[in-house]
Amino acid sequence: MNTKHFPQSPLALLVQSIAARVAAPGDCPMPIPGLGFYRREQPAAPVVCMVEPSVVLVAQGEKQLWVGGEGYTYDTSRFLVTSLDIPANSQVLAASPLAPCLGLTFKLDLRILAELIAQSDAPPTRERAVLKGVGIGTVTEDILASFARLVAVLDEPEAIPVLAPLIQREIHYRLLKSDQSLRLRQICSVDGPGYRIAKALDWLKLNYGEPLRVDELAARVQMSAATFHHHFRQLTAMSPLQYQKWLRLNEARRLMLNEHQDVSRAAFQVGYESPSQFSREYSRLFGAAPKRDIAALRGRAAFIDQSLSG
Repeated sequence: MNTKHFPQSPLALLVQSIAARVAAPGDCPMPIPGLGFYRREQPAAPVVCMVEPSVVLVAQGEKQLWVGGEGYTYDTSRFLVTSLDIPANSQVLAASPLAPCLGLTFKLDLRILAELIAQSDAPPTRERAVLKGVGIGTVTEDILASFARLVAVLDEPEAIPVLAPLIQREIHYRLLKSDQSLRLRQICSVDGPGYRIAKALDWLKLNYGEPLRVDELAARVQMSAATFHHHFRQLTAMSPLQYQKWLRLNEARRLMLNEHQDVSRAAFQVGYESPSQFSREYSRLFGAAPKRDIAALRGRAAFIDQSLSG
């Protein structure tokens, strides 16, 4: 890698840029579509999240993602990649006010991946094993340098529409050359199970409030029910019903938190017929009853706002 274009190492540039743009703990979208920065200043227990098809890079510190009871640890030498929309729990392992955990998220564009795969001279993969929808990859100098170039474009706002798409395409190319290539290729293979499960997830996200008939969903993506169940769990670490329940509970949480709906109304709106069943399943997922959880979230938000204004 030619580093003469950088007055400092790509990693140091990332740390400097992220720290300058995210002064307080939290997540911050950037003007470049699909790019976000994050900052954490102390270790934290796992929190529920939905991870989109994306790459998560750590410039400083250490994080861990829990999916289906399995932990995926990543830091400055290892990146996290997800090829599907996966419910998970995100945890901060190493961070402090003096050395905060800093990093970026980069949303994958499956159309760009498919185009690059089609343009590649490499023969189609013969690998039949279905990989999980999440993995840990090795951060190479080329990957790091391409991300540093993308972040550097933030200093030239007028250049973002022209230069950012070119560098984003390069990043996808570098990822296809990484040790996570097979995981990304399987989700773009239109005749493969990864692609079909991705289509099923898209349907579930749009229709989470409807009764779920797994056999019909399997037929919709042209798979037998047994094969659909097997690959769905392999890729997401959940059954289709568990995935739908996760979507429902998180949407209900959003309705109560952001739209101030009461527990019963939120439960009915996302497809529950019994508020008591909703409360039990909500408590199991989030660790607290709905009212207590929402009150705690609002209290935390108010504390952060007060700290920032103070």
